[in-house]
Amino acid sequence: MFENLSDRLERSFKILKGQGKITEINVAETLKDVRRALLDADVNYKTAKEFTEKVKEKALGQDVLNAVKPEQMMVKIVHDELAILMGGTASDINIKGNPAVILMSGLQGSGKTTFSGKLANMLKSKRGKSPLLVAGDVYRPAAIEQLKVLGEQIGVPVYSEEDNKNPVKIAKNAIQYARQYGRDLVIIDTAGRLAIDQQMMDEIESIKNAINPQEILFVVDAMTGQDAVNTAKEFNDRLNFNGVVLTKLDGDTRGGAALSIRSVVDKPIKFVGTGEKLDAIDVFHPERMADRILGMGDVVTLVEKAQEQYDEEEARRLQKKIAKNQFDFNDFINQIQQIKKMGNLKDLASMIPGVGKQIKDLDFDDDAFKGIEAIIRSMTPEERTNPEILNGSRRARIAKGSGTDVQEVNRLIKQFDETRKMMRKMTSGGGKQMMRNMRRR
Repeated sequence: MFENLSDRLERSFKILKGQGKITEINVAETLKDVRRALLDADVNYKTAKEFTEKVKEKALGQDVLNAVKPEQMMVKIVHDELAILMGGTASDINIKGNPAVILMSGLQGSGKTTFSGKLANMLKSKRGKSPLLVAGDVYRPAAIEQLKVLGEQIGVPVYSEEDNKNPVKIAKNAIQYARQYGRDLVIIDTAGRLAIDQQMMDEIESIKNAINPQEILFVVDAMTGQDAVNTAKEFNDRLNFNGVVLTKLDGDTRGGAALSIRSVVDKPIKFVGTGEKLDAIDVFHPERMADRILGMGDVVTLVEKAQEQYDEEEARRLQKKIAKNQFDFNDFINQIQQIKKMGNLKDLASMIPGVGKQIKDLDFDDDAFKGIEAIIRSMTPEERTNPEILNGSRRARIAKGSGTDVQEVNRLIKQFDETRKMMRKMTSGGGKQMMRNMRRR
């Protein structure tokens, strides 16, 4: 995400490369380029102007240490100001109440219905809530069906009234239903339009006034850039919403909405959608996003995603097998499954500092492990458990069974052997200590 902006900012900082110190002249030249980069990223003009003025003020007011190069100092100042621009710190969602009520708002096509399912799934699995999804879009029958499909996938009930065309009554009835059946969280999906109109705004304002929700979220497609910011302002003027949700952030190469929206509506970005899967939802962390924009990766989020899939008992069992050199292809394929659960591979790799830029032009298919899995699944149980028996004839049979060739099978076995050696080293010395530290978290 934000690849274009990251590249432009990197070029801007190069103006200071080789400079002995920060001066008014080289700062002005650098920030002129930074402002252009922000405007090209579809950042609001006023926001871009105010941002560069703040950076200039801080840059010229700093005593640059001898050990710190002007370019590095500028990166640090821009990083800190980017984080402040996007809100400074993460904002939590208010789910206190019995039931707590969350009202979703936004234009048609912004991803409200899908995000409603994602949010219900997240709050159910990570916060222990018992959500009820409410089909409040009475104009689009497909929206009701879509919400029911999502609800079935995540094991969350969906409240709908097929014959009722009054969304205010549906919302009120749904809250009563939640109280009756012990659901402590109600997420109400509402109708969108192709453009803002008076009827739409009156309707959602009526729903808000009738149910007094704990949280109103404005859902917007991040890729619409400056249009997203303008729409947010219109909705906020009527609803005074609590926070913003940026969907499709994984496809946004510019970043205009993420960088402008807080300064224009003075409301935090609370969540981002990062893919189509129901677990492709993240809390928005401004500092981490600033890291990613400036090519510093996002190790904290990567570790959090890994820990979500981390099973302490399984890790202990695996550590013992590795120490005894018994790590086999069954373990190998299990680790692949854990990695796949963490999310999009390219997005995960870009969280590693320095890697994002290297892989930006590469295509990472979600089926990147398909060939490896096919090869392993073409092995017999005995071969998976005892890789040492994989002779030439067995490898030829496995290649035929997996639709690959012997060279690919040989390559995988070689990679497996190298992985096994590396993992064995990890279980001795510092590696053991690291494993113990992980278990203490």
